[in-house]
Formats: sequence, structure tokens, C-alpha cells
Amino acid sequence: MEGYQIAILGGGPGGYVAAIKAAQLGARTVLIERAEVGGVCLNEGCIPTKALLKNAKVYQEIINSETYGIKIDKTAEISLDWGAMLNRKDRVVHQLTSGVKQLLKRNGVEVINGYGQVQDPHTILVGDQMISAEHLILATGSRPNIPPIPGLDAALEQGLAVTSTGALNFPEIPGHVIVVGGGVVGIEFAALFNALGSQVTVLEKFSVLGSLDEDLRTYMLRILRKKGVEILEGADVERFEGANVIATVEGETKTFRGDKVIVSLGRKPNVESFQDLGLAMEGMGIRTNERLETSIPGVYAIGDVNGKQMLAHVASAEGIVAVENILGGNAAINYDKVPAGIYSFPEVAVVGLTEQEAAKRGHKLKIGTFPLAANGKALAEGEADGFVKIVADEQYGEVLGVHIISAQATDLISEAVATLELEGTVHDLAQTIHPHPTSSEIIMEAAQATIDQAIHFFKK
Repeated sequence: MEGYQIAILGGGPGGYVAAIKAAQLGARTVLIERAEVGGVCLNEGCIPTKALLKNAKVYQEIINSETYGIKIDKTAEISLDWGAMLNRKDRVVHQLTSGVKQLLKRNGVEVINGYGQVQDPHTILVGDQMISAEHLILATGSRPNIPPIPGLDAALEQGLAVTSTGALNFPEIPGHVIVVGGGVVGIEFAALFNALGSQVTVLEKFSVLGSLDEDLRTYMLRILRKKGVEILEGADVERFEGANVIATVEGETKTFRGDKVIVSLGRKPNVESFQDLGLAMEGMGIRTNERLETSIPGVYAIGDVNGKQMLAHVASAEGIVAVENILGGNAAINYDKVPAGIYSFPEVAVVGLTEQEAAKRGHKLKIGTFPLAANGKALAEGEADGFVKIVADEQYGEVLGVHIISAQATDLISEAVATLELEGTVHDLAQTIHPHPTSSEIIMEAAQATIDQAIHFFKK
């Protein structure tokens, strides 16, 4: 039996980051992963979807090139090579996963490939190899949630319905895609296939993008519908018949006929490999304290498996916190200051509290907005859809939340994240000189609007 100071089960963004951090801090570390390092994010989620979204964006820029004064002869054929797009996606994934493997090796992390079954808080069985460790970090991730809807299992077996993983490897671009589920992942795929020319229908039982501030949600629904995406809220799916979905909408039962169905109804943590531990659960995930420690001392849970926030960057941050605490630190994460992004067209990015959440917590608010249509860089690049909204505390001006819709929203949000982390104010943002012309100026402009000193925008 081999002994380690820290054993990590799962090599996704939480597990591999935790392993590297632990090794850097001098702990003898082993990482156990049954598939490819990088987890869902690098192999089946974040990275491959963003690669395909870039392909779709380039295609849209080409077919709309006359907007920029570039005419393409009408006899020229502009076509999509889906196979080449998939190959590019696979090359990007391979480059990143290969890089992670090298990082693990150079940092001295021992990697064991295989399915790890936890025997007790200090022992993991991998094949016929028994691994012992003083501390255990569970980072087993999650998988798509498949509810017991009649006909769904059969549709999945036939390949007519797929989860997000299957949608990354369609044999061809479908003519009509039905997306069941209007959350972040569902809307990203809706945006992707809409941009590639598919007819797209989104069926959502409750509210599409319901986690967003209502202003942003309403705006994104308008944009998506303007681009031709059919969105039906309050759609209660009754059954699947191959690639057809039968749902009740506003009291009327309708059949939605598609070529492929993408099922995006949330995710569920992978807990089977350690069920015998008897860990306390919270919701669908493992209950952890602020130190990321479970109900069993010395056992930690990070990433999707604890169900706090199913985001790759959260998993990575939690991995670092768990390792630091194992090695004598006292680290924690403020989940109110975690950013989230939607990689649609345009993008959406948020951090902190929505206007509704801040009001519920008793804050007296100051709200400032600024439209992309008043930003020089956005106009010059033909990407003027969107706006930024700042939610601030009126008494001191502390920034409580920032919400952005823009072509570069997921990059722009980092300035807001830093501001929240430093407990900065709208006065700080308003006085911070931003380079011109850049999209980043919208943050400064919105801050100026929040303190009623807007320069480039007048709200009636």
C-alpha cells in the first residue's frame, strides 16, 4: 500500500489544480483520474464549446461582411465544414489536456489512471492497487441530469436526443435543433447552432436564464428572439418520440418536431465512488464547511460534487483553499464574489448581487447603467448590443454587483470581480482612467452614471 499526504480523486479543474498546489507546497500528492485529466471542462464542456462558438462567430462575420464594406461575389460559395470545425475543437482540447499533463509531471504529482473506489477516509482502491493518504480531496465532478421523462432514454439510445457532450460531436449540423432547458448551457448551444444556420427551439419549464437580473434576462430574450431563436417558457415536457418533443405550453399540448434534441436539464454530482463513507449531504451535493471539509475530518470536497456553484473556476479556487487548509492554513471563499459567464452572442457576465438580491438583504441601492451603443469601440466593431449595470450601496457607494451584456462581457467582468474583492466603490471605478477607445470604458461610464455624473449618456 502506497502512502501519500494528500490523495485527490478526480482530475478536473478542481482536482488537478489542487494537486499542483499541494505539490508546490511540498506535500506528497497523488491524483487519481479514470479518464482524461481536465475533466468535463477541458474535454466536454468549457473549452470545446468555446472553440465551436468561435467558429460560429467567424462564420457570422463572413456572411455579414458587407456590413464592414467587404463584398463577396454572389457566385462564391460560402459553406460550413463541420468536420473541420470538430477537428479544430479536438486540437484545442488536446493541446490543453497535454499541457495539464506536463504541468502535473513537472510539479511532481503522481497521476494514477483508473477508477478510484474509496474504502475509508484514508484508503482508495484503484484496480488492484491500494492507495493510502492522510487527507482525501473528493473532486469527482458531475454528469448531466436525465429526468425520468417518457421516451427520453430511448431517444438518447437512438442518438436522436443528446446531452451537452453529444452535441459537441453531431455527425452534421442539424436542420432543426430542439433545446430542452433554458439555463446557461442550453442557451449557449442555442446560440451556437442558431449562428451556424440551424432552426432552434428552446423549451423551458420555468424562466429562461432565470438566475440573471431581470433587466439582463429580458434583454437577452429579446436579442435571441431577434436572431431567430424560438423560445417558449412555461413549456412542460411530457414525453419524447425520437427527435420530437411533446410539451404543454399555455394549457395546449403541442408536438415540436426536430432533427436533434439537446437535453440540458442541469447536472448531478458523481458520488458513487465514495457512497460507503456516509458523508452528510446538502441538496444533491456533499455538505462542506467554509474550509471545504466534509462531515468526516480530513476528507474535503471541491467542485461540482459539493454542489455549491458548478463552475470550473470555482472548482479551481476551492481546490487551492482545500489544500491550504489541509496544510495548516485558514482559507475560505466568498461565493458572493464569484463571476459567472454565458458565452452566447452577445456574451453575458455577472458578479455579486442582483438588484433584487441586494434589496432583499436590506441595502438601499444606487443603480447605474450604460449602453454599448454609446461606446465608441463597440460601435466601431459593429458589436453595440448590450449594456452594463452596476448595483451599489447608496450610503458608501460599495459595489455590490456588476452585470454585463456585451461581446466581451466574460473578459470585462474581471475588473468588477477585483473591485468587489477589494470592497471598492463606484467612486473608485468612476475615477479610474480607462484606455480609449476600449469596451472597458463602459464600466467607468456606468460607475459615473451610478453617482449621477454620467458623461457620455443621458438617461431620460
